Amino acid sequence: MSIDRDTLRSQIAEDGVQFLLAQFVDIHGSAKVKMCPAETLDALTEDGAGFAGAAVWGLGQGPHSHDMMARIDLDTYTPLPWQPNTARFASDIFVDEKPYAYCARTNLKRVLGSLKNKLGLIANIGIEPEHFLVVKKPDGTLAPWDPANVDTLAKPCYDFKGISSAMGYLQDITTYCNQLGWGVYQTDHEDANGQYEVNFNYTEALTTADRYTFFKMMTSQVAQKYGAIATHMAKPFADRTGSGAHIHYHLASADTGENVFTDHEDSRGFGMSKMAYHFLAGVLKHAPALCAITSPTANCYKRLQVGPGLFSAKSGFTWTPAFISYGDNNRTQMLRICGPGHVEDRTVSAAVNPYLAFAAYIAAGMDGIANELSIGDPNLGNLYAMSREEIYKRGLTTLPQSLKEALTALEQDPVIAESLGPIAGEFLRVKWREWNEYHRQISRWETEQYLTLF
Repeated sequence: MSIDRDTLRSQIAEDGVQFLLAQFVDIHGSAKVKMCPAETLDALTEDGAGFAGAAVWGLGQGPHSHDMMARIDLDTYTPLPWQPNTARFASDIFVDEKPYAYCARTNLKRVLGSLKNKLGLIANIGIEPEHFLVVKKPDGTLAPWDPANVDTLAKPCYDFKGISSAMGYLQDITTYCNQLGWGVYQTDHEDANGQYEVNFNYTEALTTADRYTFFKMMTSQVAQKYGAIATHMAKPFADRTGSGAHIHYHLASADTGENVFTDHEDSRGFGMSKMAYHFLAGVLKHAPALCAITSPTANCYKRLQVGPGLFSAKSGFTWTPAFISYGDNNRTQMLRICGPGHVEDRTVSAAVNPYLAFAAYIAAGMDGIANELSIGDPNLGNLYAMSREEIYKRGLTTLPQSLKEALTALEQDPVIAESLGPIAGEFLRVKWREWNEYHRQISRWETEQYLTLF
Protein backbone atom coordinates (compact mmCIF):
# COMPACT_ATOMS: atom_id res chain seq x y z
CA MET A 1 0.00 0.00 0.00
CA SER A 2 1.40 3.39 -0.99
CA ILE A 3 2.18 5.84 1.76
CA ASP A 4 0.10 8.99 2.07
CA ARG A 5 2.10 12.17 1.45
CA ASP A 6 0.82 13.90 4.57
CA THR A 7 1.71 10.85 6.66
CA LEU A 8 5.17 10.85 5.14
CA ARG A 9 5.60 14.55 5.77
CA SER A 10 4.88 13.93 9.45
CA GLN A 11 7.37 11.04 9.45
CA ILE A 12 10.06 13.22 7.89
CA ALA A 13 9.56 15.82 10.60
CA GLU A 14 9.56 13.17 13.35
CA ASP A 15 12.80 11.70 11.98
CA GLY A 16 14.47 15.10 11.93
CA VAL A 17 15.14 14.84 8.19
CA GLN A 18 16.11 18.19 6.68
CA PHE A 19 17.35 17.13 3.24
CA LEU A 20 16.04 14.78 0.56
CA LEU A 21 18.05 12.97 -2.11
CA ALA A 22 16.20 12.39 -5.38
CA GLN A 23 18.11 9.37 -6.69
CA PHE A 24 18.13 7.44 -9.97
CA VAL A 25 20.75 5.27 -11.68
CA ASP A 26 22.74 5.59 -14.88
CA ILE A 27 23.20 2.68 -17.27
CA HIS A 28 25.91 1.20 -15.02
CA GLY A 29 23.59 1.18 -12.00
CA SER A 30 25.58 3.97 -10.34
CA ALA A 31 23.50 6.17 -8.07
CA LYS A 32 22.96 9.77 -9.20
CA VAL A 33 21.31 12.33 -6.93
CA LYS A 34 20.20 15.87 -6.30
CA MET A 35 19.93 17.11 -2.74
CA CYS A 36 16.92 19.25 -1.89
CA PRO A 37 15.50 20.75 1.32
CA ALA A 38 12.78 18.65 2.93
CA GLU A 39 10.34 21.49 2.28
CA THR A 40 10.43 20.59 -1.45
CA LEU A 41 8.67 17.23 -0.93
CA ASP A 42 5.59 18.31 -2.90
CA ALA A 43 7.64 19.60 -5.83
CA LEU A 44 9.80 16.46 -5.93
CA THR A 45 6.67 14.32 -5.97
CA GLU A 46 4.67 16.29 -8.53
CA ASP A 47 7.36 17.72 -10.80
CA GLY A 48 10.67 16.10 -9.85
CA ALA A 49 14.28 17.22 -9.62
CA GLY A 50 15.70 18.36 -12.94
CA PHE A 51 18.75 16.74 -14.55
CA ALA A 52 20.67 17.25 -17.79
CA GLY A 53 20.59 13.71 -19.15
CA ALA A 54 23.61 14.09 -21.44
CA ALA A 55 25.78 14.48 -18.33
CA VAL A 56 25.02 10.86 -17.36
CA TRP A 57 25.98 7.61 -19.11
CA GLY A 58 23.36 5.85 -21.20
CA LEU A 59 20.28 8.00 -20.71
CA GLY A 60 19.66 8.64 -24.40
CA GLN A 61 20.07 12.40 -24.27
CA GLY A 62 22.25 15.04 -25.89
CA PRO A 63 23.02 18.59 -24.78
CA HIS A 64 19.96 19.77 -26.69
CA SER A 65 17.53 17.42 -24.93
CA HIS A 66 14.74 18.50 -22.62
CA ASP A 67 15.24 18.15 -18.87
CA MET A 68 14.94 14.78 -17.20
CA MET A 69 12.71 15.14 -14.14
CA ALA A 70 13.34 12.57 -11.40
CA ARG A 71 10.05 12.15 -9.55
CA ILE A 72 10.48 10.50 -6.20
CA ASP A 73 8.66 7.31 -5.24
CA LEU A 74 7.26 8.02 -1.78
CA ASP A 75 7.30 4.33 -0.86
CA THR A 76 11.11 4.32 -1.10
CA TYR A 77 11.66 6.78 1.75
CA THR A 78 15.03 5.71 3.18
CA PRO A 79 16.67 7.76 5.93
CA LEU A 80 20.47 7.67 5.70
CA PRO A 81 21.50 5.95 8.96
CA TRP A 82 25.01 7.39 8.72
CA GLN A 83 23.65 10.92 8.13
CA PRO A 84 20.32 11.05 9.97
CA ASN A 85 19.24 14.49 8.75
CA THR A 86 19.04 13.18 5.16
CA ALA A 87 16.75 10.70 3.39
CA ARG A 88 16.85 9.12 -0.04
CA PHE A 89 14.03 8.42 -2.45
CA ALA A 90 14.38 6.24 -5.54
CA SER A 91 13.00 8.12 -8.51
CA ASP A 92 11.41 7.48 -11.89
CA ILE A 93 12.46 9.76 -14.72
CA PHE A 94 9.97 11.81 -16.73
CA VAL A 95 10.62 13.96 -19.80
CA ASP A 96 7.97 16.38 -21.03
CA GLU A 97 5.55 14.95 -18.45
CA LYS A 98 5.87 11.39 -19.83
CA PRO A 99 7.60 8.35 -18.30
CA TYR A 100 11.05 8.16 -19.85
CA ALA A 101 11.78 4.83 -21.54
CA TYR A 102 15.55 5.16 -20.98
CA CYS A 103 15.06 5.10 -17.20
CA ALA A 104 16.18 1.69 -15.92
CA ARG A 105 13.69 1.73 -13.05
CA THR A 106 10.81 2.71 -15.33
CA ASN A 107 11.79 -0.08 -17.71
CA LEU A 108 11.81 -2.69 -14.92
CA LYS A 109 8.33 -1.54 -13.89
CA ARG A 110 7.23 -2.04 -17.51
CA VAL A 111 8.48 -5.64 -17.56
CA LEU A 112 7.01 -6.38 -14.13
CA GLY A 113 3.71 -4.96 -15.39
CA SER A 114 3.82 -7.34 -18.34
CA LEU A 115 4.46 -10.28 -16.00
CA LYS A 116 1.46 -9.33 -13.90
CA ASN A 117 -0.87 -8.52 -16.79
CA LYS A 118 -0.06 -11.60 -18.87
CA LEU A 119 0.42 -14.22 -16.17
CA GLY A 120 -1.00 -12.69 -12.99
CA LEU A 121 2.38 -13.09 -11.31
CA ILE A 122 4.99 -11.12 -9.42
CA ALA A 123 8.72 -11.78 -9.17
CA ASN A 124 10.30 -12.16 -5.74
CA ILE A 125 14.07 -11.77 -5.87
CA GLY A 126 16.83 -11.75 -3.28
CA ILE A 127 20.45 -10.82 -3.78
CA GLU A 128 23.74 -11.75 -2.09
CA PRO A 129 25.88 -8.60 -2.15
CA GLU A 130 29.49 -9.78 -2.07
CA HIS A 131 32.02 -6.96 -1.95
CA PHE A 132 35.59 -6.20 -0.93
CA LEU A 133 37.10 -3.72 1.49
CA VAL A 134 40.37 -2.54 -0.05
CA VAL A 135 43.02 0.14 0.29
CA LYS A 136 45.18 1.79 -2.34
CA LYS A 137 48.89 1.49 -1.76
CA PRO A 138 51.28 4.38 -2.54
CA ASP A 139 52.13 2.85 -5.91
CA GLY A 140 48.43 2.80 -6.86
CA THR A 141 47.92 -0.94 -6.54
CA LEU A 142 45.19 -2.45 -4.39
CA ALA A 143 45.43 -4.55 -1.25
CA PRO A 144 42.73 -6.05 0.96
CA TRP A 145 41.89 -3.78 3.89
CA ASP A 146 43.46 -5.61 6.84
CA PRO A 147 44.56 -3.17 9.56
CA ALA A 148 45.49 -5.93 12.03
CA ASN A 149 47.29 -8.03 9.38
CA VAL A 150 45.30 -11.14 10.34
CA ASP A 151 43.25 -11.78 7.20
CA THR A 152 45.98 -13.78 5.49
CA LEU A 153 44.72 -17.36 5.16
CA ALA A 154 44.57 -19.07 1.78
CA LYS A 155 41.06 -20.22 2.75
CA PRO A 156 39.73 -17.30 4.82
CA CYS A 157 36.01 -18.01 4.35
CA TYR A 158 34.13 -17.81 7.68
CA ASP A 159 37.41 -17.32 9.56
CA PHE A 160 36.97 -15.61 12.93
CA LYS A 161 40.26 -13.69 12.85
CA GLY A 162 39.56 -12.60 9.30
CA ILE A 163 36.16 -11.16 10.15
CA SER A 164 37.15 -9.72 13.52
CA SER A 165 38.87 -6.63 12.13
CA ALA A 166 35.82 -5.86 10.02
CA MET A 167 33.22 -6.43 12.72
CA GLY A 168 32.77 -2.71 13.32
CA TYR A 169 32.04 -2.09 9.65
CA LEU A 170 29.80 -5.16 9.31
CA GLN A 171 27.89 -4.40 12.50
CA ASP A 172 27.30 -0.84 11.31
CA ILE A 173 25.96 -2.12 7.99
CA THR A 174 23.81 -4.78 9.68
CA THR A 175 22.39 -2.30 12.19
CA TYR A 176 21.64 0.25 9.46
CA CYS A 177 19.95 -2.31 7.22
CA ASN A 178 17.78 -3.55 10.05
CA GLN A 179 16.86 -0.01 11.08
CA LEU A 180 15.43 0.21 7.57
CA GLY A 181 13.50 -3.04 7.98
CA TRP A 182 15.52 -5.13 5.55
CA GLY A 183 15.84 -8.16 7.81
CA VAL A 184 19.55 -8.95 7.74
CA TYR A 185 19.85 -12.55 8.91
CA GLN A 186 23.56 -13.30 8.50
CA THR A 187 26.88 -11.67 7.69
CA ASP A 188 30.12 -13.43 6.88
CA HIS A 189 33.67 -13.28 5.64
CA GLU A 190 33.62 -14.59 2.10
CA ASP A 191 36.07 -16.73 0.17
CA ALA A 192 38.69 -14.05 -0.53
CA ASN A 193 40.79 -11.95 1.83
CA GLY A 194 38.97 -8.69 2.46
CA GLN A 195 35.69 -9.96 0.99
CA TYR A 196 32.37 -9.85 2.86
CA GLU A 197 28.68 -10.51 2.38
CA VAL A 198 25.59 -9.17 4.17
CA ASN A 199 22.42 -11.16 3.49
CA PHE A 200 18.99 -9.58 3.91
CA ASN A 201 15.48 -10.89 3.26
CA TYR A 202 14.28 -11.01 -0.28
CA THR A 203 11.15 -9.38 -1.50
CA GLU A 204 9.58 -8.26 -4.77
CA ALA A 205 11.95 -7.36 -7.57
CA LEU A 206 11.61 -3.56 -7.66
CA THR A 207 12.18 -3.21 -3.93
CA THR A 208 15.24 -5.48 -4.09
CA ALA A 209 16.70 -3.41 -6.93
CA ASP A 210 16.12 -0.22 -4.92
CA ARG A 211 17.70 -1.76 -1.83
CA TYR A 212 20.76 -3.11 -3.65
CA THR A 213 21.36 0.33 -5.12
CA PHE A 214 21.14 1.87 -1.67
CA PHE A 215 23.35 -0.89 -0.24
CA LYS A 216 26.13 0.13 -2.61
CA MET A 217 25.63 3.77 -1.61
CA MET A 218 25.76 2.83 2.07
CA THR A 219 28.85 0.60 1.90
CA SER A 220 30.79 3.32 0.11
CA GLN A 221 30.16 5.76 2.95
CA VAL A 222 30.49 3.47 5.95
CA ALA A 223 33.78 2.00 4.68
CA GLN A 224 35.34 5.47 4.66
CA LYS A 225 34.85 5.62 8.45
CA TYR A 226 37.24 2.68 8.74
CA GLY A 227 39.80 3.93 6.23
CA ALA A 228 38.70 1.49 3.54
CA ILE A 229 37.22 1.57 0.06
CA ALA A 230 34.16 -0.64 -0.45
CA THR A 231 34.28 -1.98 -3.99
CA HIS A 232 31.65 -3.90 -5.90
CA MET A 233 34.06 -4.47 -8.78
CA ALA A 234 33.70 -8.06 -9.92
CA LYS A 235 37.39 -9.08 -9.79
CA PRO A 236 39.75 -6.63 -8.10
CA PHE A 237 42.45 -9.28 -7.53
CA ALA A 238 43.73 -11.80 -10.07
CA ASP A 239 44.54 -14.45 -7.45
CA ARG A 240 41.38 -14.18 -5.35
CA THR A 241 37.74 -15.08 -5.79
CA GLY A 242 35.60 -12.47 -7.51
CA SER A 243 32.45 -10.82 -6.15
CA GLY A 244 29.05 -11.95 -7.26
CA ALA A 245 25.52 -10.76 -6.67
CA HIS A 246 23.90 -14.18 -6.66
CA ILE A 247 20.16 -13.87 -7.12
CA HIS A 248 17.57 -16.11 -5.44
CA TYR A 249 14.09 -16.03 -6.89
CA HIS A 250 10.67 -17.44 -7.58
CA LEU A 251 7.45 -16.24 -9.18
CA ALA A 252 4.33 -15.88 -7.07
CA SER A 253 0.64 -15.23 -7.53
CA ALA A 254 -0.09 -11.50 -7.57
CA ASP A 255 -3.34 -12.20 -5.71
CA THR A 256 -2.33 -14.68 -3.03
CA GLY A 257 1.46 -14.48 -2.89
CA GLU A 258 1.67 -18.27 -3.37
CA ASN A 259 4.99 -19.50 -4.80
CA VAL A 260 4.06 -20.93 -8.23
CA PHE A 261 7.51 -22.49 -8.66
CA THR A 262 6.72 -25.12 -5.99
CA ASP A 263 5.41 -28.60 -6.76
CA HIS A 264 6.12 -31.34 -4.24
CA GLU A 265 5.07 -33.97 -6.81
CA ASP A 266 7.98 -33.02 -9.09
CA SER A 267 9.19 -36.25 -10.74
CA ARG A 268 12.78 -34.97 -10.63
CA GLY A 269 12.55 -34.73 -6.88
CA PHE A 270 13.47 -31.04 -6.71
CA GLY A 271 10.02 -29.74 -5.72
CA MET A 272 9.72 -27.53 -8.81
CA SER A 273 6.62 -26.92 -10.94
CA LYS A 274 6.32 -27.26 -14.71
CA MET A 275 6.11 -23.47 -14.93
CA ALA A 276 9.34 -23.17 -12.99
CA TYR A 277 11.14 -25.50 -15.37
CA HIS A 278 9.81 -23.59 -18.39
CA PHE A 279 11.08 -20.36 -16.80
CA LEU A 280 14.51 -21.87 -16.14
CA ALA A 281 14.64 -23.22 -19.69
CA GLY A 282 14.10 -19.68 -20.94
CA VAL A 283 16.94 -18.43 -18.76
CA LEU A 284 19.28 -21.12 -20.10
CA LYS A 285 18.23 -20.46 -23.70
CA HIS A 286 18.98 -16.76 -23.39
CA ALA A 287 21.97 -17.12 -21.06
CA PRO A 288 24.63 -15.82 -23.53
CA ALA A 289 22.74 -12.56 -24.12
CA LEU A 290 21.66 -12.31 -20.49
CA CYS A 291 25.32 -12.51 -19.55
CA ALA A 292 25.94 -9.12 -21.16
CA ILE A 293 23.45 -7.61 -18.69
CA THR A 294 24.31 -9.66 -15.59
CA SER A 295 28.10 -9.41 -16.14
CA PRO A 296 28.28 -5.98 -17.77
CA THR A 297 31.97 -5.01 -17.55
CA ALA A 298 35.13 -6.27 -19.18
CA ASN A 299 36.41 -7.11 -15.71
CA CYS A 300 33.44 -9.41 -14.99
CA TYR A 301 34.78 -12.02 -17.39
CA LYS A 302 37.90 -12.49 -15.26
CA ARG A 303 35.39 -14.02 -12.82
CA LEU A 304 33.56 -16.25 -15.35
CA GLN A 305 36.56 -18.43 -16.15
CA VAL A 306 36.56 -21.82 -17.86
CA GLY A 307 39.21 -24.50 -17.46
CA PRO A 308 42.31 -24.07 -15.29
CA GLY A 309 41.10 -20.63 -14.30
CA LEU A 310 38.59 -22.34 -12.02
CA PHE A 311 41.50 -22.98 -9.68
CA SER A 312 43.27 -19.64 -10.02
CA ALA A 313 41.98 -18.36 -6.68
CA LYS A 314 44.16 -18.84 -3.60
CA SER A 315 41.33 -20.76 -1.93
CA GLY A 316 41.24 -23.34 -4.72
CA PHE A 317 37.96 -22.33 -6.39
CA THR A 318 36.38 -19.24 -7.89
CA TRP A 319 32.89 -20.47 -6.89
CA THR A 320 31.57 -19.07 -10.18
CA PRO A 321 30.02 -21.50 -12.68
CA ALA A 322 30.96 -20.75 -16.28
CA PHE A 323 28.79 -23.40 -17.95
CA ILE A 324 25.13 -22.95 -18.87
CA SER A 325 23.59 -25.60 -16.65
CA TYR A 326 21.09 -26.38 -13.94
CA GLY A 327 21.15 -28.94 -11.18
CA ASP A 328 20.42 -29.76 -7.60
CA ASN A 329 21.70 -27.99 -4.48
CA ASN A 330 25.14 -27.83 -6.05
CA ARG A 331 27.27 -24.71 -6.24
CA THR A 332 29.04 -25.77 -9.45
CA GLN A 333 25.83 -25.15 -11.46
CA MET A 334 24.74 -21.86 -13.00
CA LEU A 335 21.18 -22.47 -11.77
CA ARG A 336 21.19 -24.14 -8.38
CA ILE A 337 17.88 -25.48 -7.09
CA CYS A 338 18.25 -24.84 -3.38
CA GLY A 339 14.94 -26.40 -2.35
CA PRO A 340 11.29 -26.61 -3.43
CA GLY A 341 10.40 -23.49 -5.42
CA HIS A 342 13.74 -21.81 -4.75
CA VAL A 343 16.38 -21.11 -7.41
CA GLU A 344 19.77 -19.39 -7.22
CA ASP A 345 21.71 -18.02 -10.19
CA ARG A 346 25.37 -17.91 -9.17
CA THR A 347 26.72 -16.20 -12.28
CA VAL A 348 25.44 -12.66 -11.66
CA SER A 349 28.23 -10.13 -11.07
CA ALA A 350 28.48 -7.60 -8.26
CA ALA A 351 28.96 -4.98 -11.00
CA VAL A 352 25.37 -5.51 -12.18
CA ASN A 353 22.72 -2.85 -12.69
CA PRO A 354 19.87 -4.70 -10.91
CA TYR A 355 17.08 -2.89 -12.73
CA LEU A 356 18.37 -3.96 -16.13
CA ALA A 357 19.30 -7.46 -14.98
CA PHE A 358 15.94 -8.21 -13.40
CA ALA A 359 14.06 -6.94 -16.45
CA ALA A 360 16.13 -9.07 -18.82
CA TYR A 361 15.98 -12.11 -16.56
CA ILE A 362 12.20 -12.00 -16.21
CA ALA A 363 11.77 -11.57 -19.96
CA ALA A 364 13.95 -14.63 -20.60
CA GLY A 365 11.89 -16.70 -18.18
CA MET A 366 8.60 -15.44 -19.60
CA ASP A 367 9.77 -16.53 -23.06
CA GLY A 368 10.38 -19.99 -21.64
CA ILE A 369 6.87 -20.08 -20.14
CA ALA A 370 5.18 -18.73 -23.27
CA ASN A 371 6.87 -21.31 -25.50
CA GLU A 372 6.79 -24.13 -22.93
CA LEU A 373 10.50 -24.69 -23.41
CA SER A 374 11.94 -28.00 -22.23
CA ILE A 375 14.85 -27.86 -19.82
CA GLY A 376 16.18 -31.40 -20.19
CA ASP A 377 17.84 -33.45 -17.51
CA PRO A 378 19.64 -31.83 -14.58
CA ASN A 379 23.40 -31.94 -14.21
CA LEU A 380 24.55 -33.64 -11.05
CA GLY A 381 27.98 -33.94 -9.54
CA ASN A 382 30.97 -31.62 -9.46
CA LEU A 383 31.39 -29.75 -12.75
CA TYR A 384 34.63 -28.26 -11.42
CA ALA A 385 36.17 -31.74 -11.32
CA MET A 386 35.36 -32.49 -14.96
CA SER A 387 37.49 -31.61 -17.95
CA ARG A 388 36.15 -29.22 -20.55
CA GLU A 389 35.79 -32.17 -22.96
CA GLU A 390 33.73 -34.17 -20.45
CA ILE A 391 31.43 -31.24 -19.88
CA TYR A 392 30.95 -30.66 -23.60
CA LYS A 393 30.05 -34.35 -23.99
CA ARG A 394 27.15 -33.66 -21.66
CA GLY A 395 25.86 -31.14 -24.18
CA LEU A 396 26.70 -28.12 -22.05
CA THR A 397 28.05 -24.88 -23.45
CA THR A 398 29.89 -22.03 -21.78
CA LEU A 399 28.82 -18.58 -20.86
CA PRO A 400 30.58 -15.88 -22.91
CA GLN A 401 34.22 -15.59 -21.94
CA SER A 402 34.55 -11.91 -22.79
CA LEU A 403 32.37 -8.82 -22.90
CA LYS A 404 32.78 -8.90 -26.68
CA GLU A 405 31.18 -12.36 -26.89
CA ALA A 406 28.33 -11.34 -24.62
CA LEU A 407 27.58 -8.14 -26.52
CA THR A 408 27.53 -10.07 -29.79
CA ALA A 409 25.04 -12.51 -28.25
CA LEU A 410 22.88 -9.61 -27.05
CA GLU A 411 22.81 -8.12 -30.54
CA GLN A 412 21.46 -11.44 -31.83
CA ASP A 413 18.79 -11.97 -29.15
CA PRO A 414 15.61 -9.93 -29.75
CA VAL A 415 13.91 -11.15 -26.55
CA ILE A 416 16.63 -9.80 -24.28
CA ALA A 417 17.10 -6.64 -26.35
CA GLU A 418 13.37 -5.91 -26.22
CA SER A 419 13.35 -6.39 -22.46
CA LEU A 420 15.48 -3.24 -22.20
CA GLY A 421 13.43 -1.20 -24.67
CA PRO A 422 15.46 1.67 -26.14
CA ILE A 423 18.01 1.20 -23.36
CA ALA A 424 19.37 -1.76 -25.38
CA GLY A 425 20.82 0.57 -28.02
CA GLU A 426 22.41 2.80 -25.37
CA PHE A 427 23.75 -0.22 -23.50
CA LEU A 428 25.39 -1.64 -26.61
CA ARG A 429 26.86 1.72 -27.58
CA VAL A 430 28.36 2.35 -24.13
CA LYS A 431 29.58 -1.21 -23.66
CA TRP A 432 31.18 -1.56 -27.11
CA ARG A 433 33.06 1.63 -26.35
CA GLU A 434 34.14 0.14 -22.99
CA TRP A 435 35.28 -3.07 -24.70
CA ASN A 436 37.27 -1.20 -27.33
CA GLU A 437 38.98 0.96 -24.71
CA TYR A 438 39.81 -2.12 -22.63
CA HIS A 439 41.02 -4.11 -25.64
CA ARG A 440 43.46 -1.35 -26.64
CA GLN A 441 45.31 -1.49 -23.32
CA ILE A 442 48.67 -3.23 -23.05
CA SER A 443 48.99 -5.08 -19.75
CA ARG A 444 52.09 -5.77 -17.73
CA TRP A 445 51.54 -9.49 -18.32
CA GLU A 446 51.75 -8.96 -22.07
CA THR A 447 55.02 -7.11 -21.94
CA GLU A 448 56.53 -9.66 -19.56
CA GLN A 449 55.32 -12.52 -21.72
CA TYR A 450 56.17 -11.24 -25.17
CA LEU A 451 58.80 -8.49 -24.98
CA THR A 452 61.80 -10.75 -25.51
CA LEU A 453 60.02 -13.95 -26.54
CA PHE A 454 60.71 -13.65 -30.26
